[in-house]
Amino acid sequence: MDEFGTLERRIHIDAAPEVVFGVVSSPEHLREWWPDEADYPVVPGGAGRIRFGDSWVQFTVVDAVPPRRFAFRWTHPEGEPAGPGNSYLVVFDLEPAGSPVGSATLLRMTESGFRERGWDEAKVAAEYAEHTTGWDLFLPRLPGVVARVSS
Repeated sequence: MDEFGTLERRIHIDAAPEVVFGVVSSPEHLREWWPDEADYPVVPGGAGRIRFGDSWVQFTVVDAVPPRRFAFRWTHPEGEPAGPGNSYLVVFDLEPAGSPVGSATLLRMTESGFRERGWDEAKVAAEYAEHTTGWDLFLPRLPGVVARVSS
């Protein structure tokens, strides 16, 4: 794996994968822990957008397999289909954990697409650093949202 190729985080969440899947996939719950606004259908190929502050970015669902995987591409130019050369790919893989099995979830988040954008090394490093900081801020919010949703 190249440096700045894929960002990966793992987080243990004390809730069943079905609950965690809903929080990482539905626009209603996504905006409780990540963007300020989200509007998209939770189906493969579902296109929409998410907002951070005053900036809207494109968002396309790639895969939605409850309660195991939710994947999307984001930041592609409006009017263009999302693909490896124009967007980031984020994948949430959910694995049952805990005792009894399934009472908790091991969530693995990966984000790739930094090198595929055709940027120079400085731009790739800057984008990777910005996304690293972002995910380190937003992912720790997940357990609290999941706890509210599951109670």
